Amino acid sequence: MNIPLLRPALPALAVLLSCAVQAQTAGVPPAAMQRALALAQDVAAAIAPQGARVVAQPGVVDPRLMLAPCAQVDVYLPAGVPPWGRTRVGLRCTSGAVRWNVFMPVTVQVLAPALALNTALPAGARITEGQLQRLEADWAQLPQPPFASPDGLLGRILSRPVAAGQVLHGGDLQPRLWFSAGEPVRVLASGSGFAVASEGVALTPGVEGQPVRVRVAGDRVLVGRATGERQIEVGP
Repeated sequence: MNIPLLRPALPALAVLLSCAVQAQTAGVPPAAMQRALALAQDVAAAIAPQGARVVAQPGVVDPRLMLAPCAQVDVYLPAGVPPWGRTRVGLRCTSGAVRWNVFMPVTVQVLAPALALNTALPAGARITEGQLQRLEADWAQLPQPPFASPDGLLGRILSRPVAAGQVLHGGDLQPRLWFSAGEPVRVLASGSGFAVASEGVALTPGVEGQPVRVRVAGDRVLVGRATGERQIEVGP
């Protein structure tokens, strides 16, 4: 499917100028601010989808801070902060008359292709190829990773109304019914250092992502997750 990509421009120069101004205001060396932004960008890029444009934009460091001059400022990511979206980077003075530690707010955008509707659709509508458009979206602002390919999307049914231009993700779709109770299924079991496959019979319907019971050899009953067409995964 050939869907053109809509891509907005980014004010890169404005971001750099903003960073320099905020650094001087707070007393943080501009070079340290640049390294903090680079760290945030690198961390996000490591887990971003292939081909994504990752852009880190600085927030405002408290202008009331009058930080002492520092010969060496280390940058780091505080424990537990998100890798993208609204996050922060730590700046720590390790060589100066007065040691200090501040946090710089950062907004990290992960701009990558995603599929959206080109027309508004109600809940219960079935998605077709002609209703899709490809655009560049900020994955960091979405509650779930969006669909970047029509695979697994065409023919799916919306679980709620979706507006034109809205990027589609799994939460917009009704779960798929992979199989019905009584159907033969393939059971994939895995654990520490092993993986085996066997056959069984579903005792409950296989709704995507939901627990399902299956009877296997020896009349044993296992509980797993429906993960595909007549397929169950059992594991930790």
